[in-house]
Amino acid sequence: MTALSQEDLSKLEKVERLNLINSCTGYKSANLIATKSLDGSVNVAIFSSITHLGSNPALIGFIVRPTIVPRNTYKNIKATGYFTVNHITEEMIADAHHTSANYESGVSEFSKTNLEEEYKEGIAFPFTKGSPVQLYCKYVNEYYIKENDTVHIIASIENLFFDENLRHKDGWLQIEKGNVVAINGLDGYCLPKLLDRFEYARKDTPTKSFFK
Repeated sequence: MTALSQEDLSKLEKVERLNLINSCTGYKSANLIATKSLDGSVNVAIFSSITHLGSNPALIGFIVRPTIVPRNTYKNIKATGYFTVNHITEEMIADAHHTSANYESGVSEFSKTNLEEEYKEGIAFPFTKGSPVQLYCKYVNEYYIKENDTVHIIASIENLFFDENLRHKDGWLQIEKGNVVAINGLDGYCLPKLLDRFEYARKDTPTKSFFK
């Protein structure tokens, strides 16, 4: 097994170090965040840092990289207070990845890809058509991380939309059924396969599968 110290890592070429550190922590969620500016311009961008923070209230979080350069997603969320989160499917990966390209402010990534906007009754912000799980979110708070000049955005889930075929009786969503992908590193897209699901773990009690 290869062993690298912090000193070894610091000596690596930038791209190699970037790829290594971004992939060594394991699979990450793959989502498109769609926003709208105050003047009505639409933006959609891929994020791999969205995480569950709590279920009551329903909260999520994600990381915004240093804002020393324009970050349209962050700017729009701060201006309007709302955004959508859309799971990426196998069919979307090339277009979803393309949303990371550095387009000028005001240029919609929807117009540069085959991704399509979708609107729902009573919500003025766009979703990504074809996404099997979609969240309508409200900005709640943010925390500056001084160690690497990033911002941790905290948001509440105001509305949840999902393909009913994914849902089990207890509410669990088997997102594998929606061909939802995960990200390995910065640019590797994977299609996870469900191996098992286990009941609540209790001490001194054998682990019990839901399926076996």
